[in-house]
Amino acid sequence: MNQNALLTVEEMYEADAAAIKGGVPGIDLMEAAGKAIFEEIVERWEQRPVSVLCGPGNNGGDGFVVARLLDGIGWPVSVYLLGDRQNLNGDAATNAKQWTGPVLPLDPNALEGTPLVVDALFGAGLARPLEAGVLDIVTKINELALPCVAVDMPSGVHGDSGEILGTAPFADLTVTFFRAKPGHLLYPGAERTGDVIVADIGIPEAVLEDIEPRTFVNGPELWSDRLHWPDWQSHKYSRGHLLVAGGKRMTGAARLAARAARRVGAGLVTVAAPKEVFTVYAGDAPGTITLPIDDVGDFKELLRDNRRNALVVGPGLGVSAETKTWVGAALESAKACVIDADGLSAYQDNPAELLELLGDGHILTPHEGEFARLFSVDGNKVERARKAAELCGATILLKGPDTVIAAPDGCAVIDAGGSPFLATGGTGDVLAGLAGGLLTQGLRPFDAASAATWMLAAAADPHGPGLIAEDIPDSIPVVLAGLYGSLS
Repeated sequence: MNQNALLTVEEMYEADAAAIKGGVPGIDLMEAAGKAIFEEIVERWEQRPVSVLCGPGNNGGDGFVVARLLDGIGWPVSVYLLGDRQNLNGDAATNAKQWTGPVLPLDPNALEGTPLVVDALFGAGLARPLEAGVLDIVTKINELALPCVAVDMPSGVHGDSGEILGTAPFADLTVTFFRAKPGHLLYPGAERTGDVIVADIGIPEAVLEDIEPRTFVNGPELWSDRLHWPDWQSHKYSRGHLLVAGGKRMTGAARLAARAARRVGAGLVTVAAPKEVFTVYAGDAPGTITLPIDDVGDFKELLRDNRRNALVVGPGLGVSAETKTWVGAALESAKACVIDADGLSAYQDNPAELLELLGDGHILTPHEGEFARLFSVDGNKVERARKAAELCGATILLKGPDTVIAAPDGCAVIDAGGSPFLATGGTGDVLAGLAGGLLTQGLRPFDAASAATWMLAAAADPHGPGLIAEDIPDSIPVVLAGLYGSLS
């Protein structure tokens, strides 16, 4: 799990300090960092002029190492420093002294005739907008479309939030160290990082024991060992029975959710369909059970069957008082629930009414607009999802190109694997169905939400342009086969 850990800027400072306290000299860490960047550069680019832009701190010290190593193999290197060389201290000052070439003041001329820029100005620790002189240089990097290598983080991207502090270069490559940071994955900063390489620079893994990171990059390493695979004793009821609430008008939403739930392994899936559109649901897929209902009373009757152990409520229901009664009935049943789409929006005028019904065992799947209507919390995306999860006691799956899943205990994952082609109608319904299908098999909500998000992206990725929501459920078996095969 620690391989997937993401460290905040402060936690990375702690990791550095712990490594040094444990006997790893800071100068060795800086040399290893510079060497890692150097190796990535020479692997990706042929020899060319390079401008290394150094800042006044350790990020600039890394830049001096890069400059020395490139110069040592004959690359034409120019070094530009923000501030006075005499003001450098510590390991950065030591490495500046080892650079025997000229150190020029930082100005826009640093970019003239330069095919490659190394941005070693600020890295992830920047907490204020770029000032005028640096702002002009970074702007020019982008205007000239110069290839750029960022040290730790493109200067101007906040390491924790991904916020752009004034501007930031569009880097082709970012080399960071030991562990990535949330800002590498959170937008808009994630758009500026290019390829992100996490380099081993000699920080011992043991330092994470005291740091106890609470944010992770999503991946099977976090939850695959808790997926439930059938064996010879399994039967359809042992694999769970999911109940999906069907709407009267947008009938495709619940059908997509049901199909996704079946594909991800739910033993049985029932759609509770309003009588007036029952034939639409009943004629869709022979393996999906369809039961006609008149009202919420009929829905509650279906909930009395204990074999129906999880629900998906919201897709296609419409924003109405009636939808609130369906959501209320689902949550009062004490069964695990995925509340999605209209099931969330129905409470936009009185969010407290929904929050009072929630608790551990449930998943909410809002996009940013729905989230803002339900929760009055601030901070970066991870912080907001965490606060919302703590507030309502449910797992929050805050959708987007950088989906964040947060549990009430404060654990969070960032999933940045989503294809931009997922921006099409119905993919959210598929996601809700995947989460519900995993819930009904017994996964805890945080694992179900994380796994569903990853599987959605993995199933969508091979399709690319032309992807529609209907493509995804039928690609889930390939994704599951890969996960199952990895067990052997």
